[in-house]
Amino acid sequence: MEKYRRREGLFLAEGGKVVSELLRSGRPAEAILVSEDRAERGREILADVPAGMPIFRLTDREWTTLSQDPSPEGVMAVAAIPPPVDPAGRLATETGPLLLLHQVNNPNNLGALLRTAHWFGFQTVLVSEGSCEATNPKVIRTSMGSLFHLTVIGNLDFDSLLKEIRGRFRVVGSEVREGVAPHPCGLATALLMGSESHGLPEELLARTDERWRIPGAGGAESLSLPQAAAILMYECVRKPFP
Repeated sequence: MEKYRRREGLFLAEGGKVVSELLRSGRPAEAILVSEDRAERGREILADVPAGMPIFRLTDREWTTLSQDPSPEGVMAVAAIPPPVDPAGRLATETGPLLLLHQVNNPNNLGALLRTAHWFGFQTVLVSEGSCEATNPKVIRTSMGSLFHLTVIGNLDFDSLLKEIRGRFRVVGSEVREGVAPHPCGLATALLMGSESHGLPEELLARTDERWRIPGAGGAESLSLPQAAAILMYECVRKPFP
């Protein structure tokens, strides 16, 4: 649970790819856990564990109490929650593009968005109050370790945030009803997206410099949030044809 993760300052990162990305990122880890029944699967990963980091073998019963994976790979890391990042300090040196996520409380969606942001070269993700916590096990798993290569700052008041960044960044809001088609932007762009269920509230859209709407030719009601985000992020960083 989130309160215990925060109290201990630790979280679990499960799965071979996730643990590999954690180790590759250089983020602090306290220990590696392996299942006795599946130790062979983690042998290649264990070769990359830094000298001196404890490795513990868990029985199947012990593993079951910790694992969130229905088909566990038998390896996980005990990772340290990084210290809080000062948003003002980060934004003072950030050139963009930025990804802003408002009240995304589905952990699988948040994890998918982080993975996509990492793929398209976003480095900073700002997450509003009322969103899922980034060290939720489902977020970590769905991000496939991309979380460890991003600066994710959570629990932000977006009304204040947008006032702060407008002028330095061109704020682009995602809208399903009206707006221009997505198009290439400069680096100093802040892409603002809302939850899959509710989208963005009008008071935040009113603070954007531009609204983007993805045109469609079929009869589907809408795209999923991860699908829409992938299109918008691609267009945001795409270089226009000469």
